[in-house]
Amino acid sequence: MKRFAVIGLGNFGFYAAKALFEDGNEVVAMDSDKGRVQAIDAFSTEAIVIDATNRESLKALGLEQMDGVIVSTGTRISISILICLYLNEIGVKQILVKALDDDHAKILRRVGATQIIHPERDSAVRVSRSLSRPNILDFIPLAEEYDLAQVEPPREFINKNLKELNLRAKHNVHIIAIKERSPENFMLVPPADFTIKSDDILILLGKTDDIKKIKALKQG
Repeated sequence: MKRFAVIGLGNFGFYAAKALFEDGNEVVAMDSDKGRVQAIDAFSTEAIVIDATNRESLKALGLEQMDGVIVSTGTRISISILICLYLNEIGVKQILVKALDDDHAKILRRVGATQIIHPERDSAVRVSRSLSRPNILDFIPLAEEYDLAQVEPPREFINKNLKELNLRAKHNVHIIAIKERSPENFMLVPPADFTIKSDDILILLGKTDDIKKIKALKQG
């Protein structure tokens, strides 16, 4: 299980926190608006009313222990920059910040953002590419209880081949693809003798609950 924090609970922040929580992660959601915090309470591990521009308040939360922190403070550019700076100073390793434009993104990177999020641009590119370069995975009609997910291999999977693991019988899921990171490669429908490495990414198809059980296994 991974731990994340989301600062700013407008539309983007709310749905980001909700999606992370529903995917089985611990999520600390925070905003200065009490109503927004109350709205996310059922979809987070902890919901906090906080002024995130207060460095000491942020530091007290232990955010440096998180796997990632998402910053989404709407149109308040100066606030997102200040929060990003503080998170960097505190020692947060993964800082993902929503940017309004390219200049905003440049400043965020200078003060410590590790990933810039352009929601509208990214969504437009994804939709356009699905039209011009359709990927069969985007069009698999999944029932509500099924899911496609990218998963880091649990420790017990590493150095074993797919035949040995027999995931269909043991975990009721299918590995439909594997992303290799060294060397970089994407393998659709990998063969039974493929041996899983610690830095591979597994693309799983199965019931949501079964995939969550695999994500809960100890990582390598």
